[in-house]
Amino acid sequence: MHTIHLSHLSRKHHNVDMTHGSLADKILMFALPLAVTAMLQQLFNAADIAVVGHFVGEAAMAAVGSNGALINLLVNLFIGISLGTNVVISQYTGAENEEGIRKAVHSSLVVALLGGICLTVFGEIFSIRILRLLAVPEEVLPLAETYLRIYFLGMPIILLYNFEAAIFRSQGDTRTPLLVLTLSGAINVALNLFLVCVVHMTVEGVAIATVVSNLISTVILFRLLRRHEGPIRVEWSRFRVDGRVMRRILQIGVPSGIQSMMFSLSNIIIQSAVNSLGTTIMAASAAAVNLEAFAFFVLNSFGQACTTFTGQNYGAGQLDRCKKVFRYCLFLCFGFTIACCGLILFFAKPLLGIFNSDPAIIQVGIERLRIIFFAYLFSSQVEIFSGYLRGFGHSLIPALASLICVCGLRILWITFVFPLFHTYASIVAAYPVSLSINAGVLLICCIRVAKKIYSQDAVS
Repeated sequence: MHTIHLSHLSRKHHNVDMTHGSLADKILMFALPLAVTAMLQQLFNAADIAVVGHFVGEAAMAAVGSNGALINLLVNLFIGISLGTNVVISQYTGAENEEGIRKAVHSSLVVALLGGICLTVFGEIFSIRILRLLAVPEEVLPLAETYLRIYFLGMPIILLYNFEAAIFRSQGDTRTPLLVLTLSGAINVALNLFLVCVVHMTVEGVAIATVVSNLISTVILFRLLRRHEGPIRVEWSRFRVDGRVMRRILQIGVPSGIQSMMFSLSNIIIQSAVNSLGTTIMAASAAAVNLEAFAFFVLNSFGQACTTFTGQNYGAGQLDRCKKVFRYCLFLCFGFTIACCGLILFFAKPLLGIFNSDPAIIQVGIERLRIIFFAYLFSSQVEIFSGYLRGFGHSLIPALASLICVCGLRILWITFVFPLFHTYASIVAAYPVSLSINAGVLLICCIRVAKKIYSQDAVS
């Protein structure tokens, strides 16, 4: 039974032909399953917080929530490198370079495994020191450390899953990772409830459930890659790092990872300011972050669609089609972002109540959502502009823009503005200010890079 199911998942009809035919419907076919997949991943953490919030207590909920920004900071570097894998394989696919695809696939998986091992070692050594730097309250610290250490043990598994999913997406297949994650997500929720409610574990129970569910996703995707009939098929004899291909991946992936890290670093700095306002604010922020993430995944999926579609068409030499990709992605991303944010705001009270029914926590959570969703109007533009540049292989530009406009500005904001008002609203206001400036800078960069690429094509 399992063999039939896995073979069905890996059939070629899941792939989207990005270089021929209509675009809008194919962008939706690519982006929406990707958004749902990311939402399921977020449910891993949301389920952790909801279960401990209801069955353990506010301190455990704050402990799990306080780790999110730190985990994202470290993981995002390698997720950025996996985006480099996506772009390089997409360009090779457009150019019909099957040998390049094979080298990129195997090099990426080796890097994912080694990177995960390095993060595990780092996390086990420095967990407690980092949590103290983040000003995690003493009553929350032991629980936060326990959760973080177990999570770090699963880093090789988590990174392998992200690279495997990137390989499928480079071929236009976003449905396979979605189907696999649906299964593991259900297992994660069931394990959360079993380990906390039946075995009477606290944060260690939800951490173990998260690692186990990620292991299931990783193993299934690896088996699918082993059985794949195309050039992304994984073969044991090919497991090595190809220097030339890896340099291309790193040239795109490392700046992308740094850009993601800049967002996460600024969020860590903001989280330390949030921690100074007490456990109630920490718990409310953790709940709201989990809701707003669902809207972010929608806009981020269109950014990844822009990267992949641009990469394949650029590899195929179809620059006019790249222009259409940009326009469609920008329009669809903006529309879906507004719809998703509006829907979450409309149901904000009951949704926040899933995590904790305390009226004070719900009120603060709604306050955060309103400000953040206004900022997402600019974030949707940032994702498309960044995705377009990465699709052409220009990954350093959006990384530098994020370093200056996002990370730098938010550090200055928390250093100079927050002490003047010392309220939660004054912290969250850093998001729309920094993202609006970032969007403006990236728009200028997109115009200049596109003009250069299209003028070179005209000359040739």
